[in-house]
Amino acid sequence: MGNQVVIAVGTFILLLTGLLLGYVLSQLVLGFLAFNLLTFFGTLSLILIFGTLYYVLFWQLRREQSQPSSLERPISNQTTEDVSDSYLKNRLIARLSGDTAAAERLIEQARETYPGMPENWYCERVLDDLEGDR
Repeated sequence: MGNQVVIAVGTFILLLTGLLLGYVLSQLVLGFLAFNLLTFFGTLSLILIFGTLYYVLFWQLRREQSQPSSLERPISNQTTEDVSDSYLKNRLIARLSGDTAAAERLIEQARETYPGMPENWYCERVLDDLEGDR
């Protein structure tokens, strides 16, 4: 949302500055506006504002396009979830006194009962079920 506001405001100011710059330059060329120090610095400042906004606006658009989409997981989240998966699986195996085959069977049963869930959810579900049985 914040990026869209920056782009919208930047586009509006860029349009306004461009119109003002075009008007001032046209008045200078047509001779209706005298060329003096004030008009020189005014025109120069409009050119600088226009150029800066143009650069910032397209830099923001390029930055927005290069960000990963919300469907892709960042690498840092992948490693965190992998560590979480192995931690939960180790807890489950410890709860079953080291019986890895039983842990795998219970996880597989949970997968068949609740398809489409994340891997760590199955481990948590089996651990919760074992807690409930006690």
